[in-house]
Amino acid sequence: MSIIENRKAFHDYFIEDRYEAGLVLQGWEVKAIREKRVQLKESYVIVRDGELWIMGMHVSPLPTASTHIHPDAVRTRKLLLRAEEISKLIGKVEQRGYTLIPIDLHYKNGRVKLQFGLARGKKLHDKRDTQREKDWQREHARIMKHDTRKRA
Repeated sequence: MSIIENRKAFHDYFIEDRYEAGLVLQGWEVKAIREKRVQLKESYVIVRDGELWIMGMHVSPLPTASTHIHPDAVRTRKLLLRAEEISKLIGKVEQRGYTLIPIDLHYKNGRVKLQFGLARGKKLHDKRDTQREKDWQREHARIMKHDTRKRA
């Protein structure tokens, strides 16, 4: 069950491979994520000291957050992945032009998971081509729908 998607990821990047990781979260963050008070738009995944971290994921604290906790909405959060997957990703990220982009946040067996993709950035003309193709598919579906109504 998806919590939030990063639609901009598909607009700005070619997603070549997808991975799923757990997150190290604090209690107030889990509660806020369950209330869908999270944003992935400006976030990205980095490799530091052989570990994966998500930067820029904004989790808005609930107004009922505990008084003894001082929530940091955009703190760096650690991703949990198997060591062999991390080493494979490190090798690919060090290749020219690859980056790790969050795609969506979802529940799996009651736990919050992050799906992220190994991505290559799109140039402006690639974005235009993608938009043109999307517009054509929409127009084609409209024409086909209209055409089937005439036959019926």
